[in-house]
Amino acid sequence: MLLLLAVVIGVGAFLYTNWLVKNMANEERKSVELWAEATQKLASVDINSNQDITFLNDIIIRNTTIPIITTDSTGQIGDSRNIKFSEKNKDKVLARELRRMKEENEPITISISDTEKQYLYYRDSVLLENLKYYPIVQFGVIFLFIVVAYLAFSSSRNAEQNQVWVGMSKETAHQLGTPISSLMAWVELLKMQNIDGNLIQEFEKDTQRLQKITERFSKIGSIPELLPTDVAETIRSTIEYLKTRSSGKVRFILDFDPVKSYNVPLNASLFSWVIENLCKNAIDAMNNAGTIQISIIEKADQLFIDVADTGKGISKAYFKTVFQPGFTTKKRGWGLGLSLAKRIVENYHKGKIYLKQSEINKGSTFRIVLNKA
Repeated sequence: MLLLLAVVIGVGAFLYTNWLVKNMANEERKSVELWAEATQKLASVDINSNQDITFLNDIIIRNTTIPIITTDSTGQIGDSRNIKFSEKNKDKVLARELRRMKEENEPITISISDTEKQYLYYRDSVLLENLKYYPIVQFGVIFLFIVVAYLAFSSSRNAEQNQVWVGMSKETAHQLGTPISSLMAWVELLKMQNIDGNLIQEFEKDTQRLQKITERFSKIGSIPELLPTDVAETIRSTIEYLKTRSSGKVRFILDFDPVKSYNVPLNASLFSWVIENLCKNAIDAMNNAGTIQISIIEKADQLFIDVADTGKGISKAYFKTVFQPGFTTKKRGWGLGLSLAKRIVENYHKGKIYLKQSEINKGSTFRIVLNKA
């Protein structure tokens, strides 16, 4: 609406100014013609007569805005008005002005006598020239207004979204607290019973996982602490958890040195969430059967982490919207996973995450860029 309003105002201002310029140009032409007529009559006045020439002189003197040059029939410059120059560069300035006047307007012929003629050349006044640029200035002001208004609106909307994010996250963490405490108590009771230890251990892992999820939600909106952490170890622990809770038809490949440490400033709990979200999306895209490959590429001051899958891929039309809240290709879910991943990587870790490549029915690759310092 703002853009449409700006276009309407701009077009209206342009048309009106253009009409105004044409009318002023016509008026200036009439003024120059009157000046030429006054000059012609002055040339025919007998200096010995008592004829009153005050009016004719007034017409010539009152022209203080329109630049004028007169030439004789051979093209030699005679008189000039309203053109600034010094005696040193007079000829150069007048010659340049004359060329410009010839390009802009047709000359007016002044008959001095039956055998002598002069030609009057002129160009638009400074006021008229400035008026021609007025629509451009106005368009610039309107455009600036639109940009400022859009940025203010966008900033306000983002601030509101952030408040919703933070409120929802902290409320989720609060709501999870009570059932998690209850589950922890039940696990301790089960330990006292004659129950398979492996089963209790799995219950305990899931309870700890819920605690970690609660911790993640509680950190949304606050600045997380980044500590020197081995990214490879964080990825390995996340994948180990996902393996036991994913289809046996999903194969995980870790394509990096198993004994090397890749240390960067990291919040392991939040970053694990990013890897988990990317992998869960990949599993859904592959219909629980396929390969997920996670690679680490080390550069001088950055780490590139690629998460590739063999799923159904993403259309290029969605490349720019894939990280927006609400984007999802699944029948269930809120479409918040990738949006949260982007927030964690870019807002909290000052890194970058993007869809590196994707082909329909072949798979997708997401890339995470982390700074080493």
